[in-house]
Amino acid sequence: MMNKLLVAALLKFLMGVLLVGLLIFLPAGTLAFAGGWLLMGVLFIPMLFVGSVLLFKAPDLLKKRLSAKESDGAQQKVVKLSGLMFLAGFVVAGLDFRFAWFPLPAAIRFAGAALFLSSYVLYGLVLRQNAYLSRTIEIREGQKVVDTGLYAIVRHPMYSATLVMFLSMPLVLGSLISFFIFLFYPLIITCRIKNEERFLEENLFGYSEYKTKVKYRLIPYIW
Repeated sequence: MMNKLLVAALLKFLMGVLLVGLLIFLPAGTLAFAGGWLLMGVLFIPMLFVGSVLLFKAPDLLKKRLSAKESDGAQQKVVKLSGLMFLAGFVVAGLDFRFAWFPLPAAIRFAGAALFLSSYVLYGLVLRQNAYLSRTIEIREGQKVVDTGLYAIVRHPMYSATLVMFLSMPLVLGSLISFFIFLFYPLIITCRIKNEERFLEENLFGYSEYKTKVKYRLIPYIW
């Protein structure tokens, strides 16, 4: 089982590297795209590390995340919109570099990389604090409300992490136009959260009380 999981994880990882590389470097028209390599590094090196840890420490969680697919119609639309956002954002970033439309300074690229890595650390903490965490909206057998750690601050810290992560990507790529495209993500994730909370209130015991205890969904004192 471990060997099959390792092969499946490696294949998905390599497909991700290939896809993101093609989406960035083909529009750029060159491999000499420093921002593209910087993003590939901060994106896939930590991903490889986290995947390796999950393989040995939590193989069931890794298997579940590799095979997860949304069944809810509304959430499928959210996933598709997110995919379109990434497609457009990466391609435009490559074109922005190729034609030098609105390039951002190197300092912003490195600041974006620091933000991205910080969000990855936050994401790792969420994985550690919530054993029920899933890429899809579902209730697992014996699941309970997690209300400690980061979940005592906001109700969806995973989405808080991905918000910072995704908005920092176009900064790493050095593309202002791509950043405006990625600004659609807060709208997309807002729709997902509202749908998810309706599901959790109906299906997870104690979630309504948790909502009254922790008032903010995504960003403390804002929303």
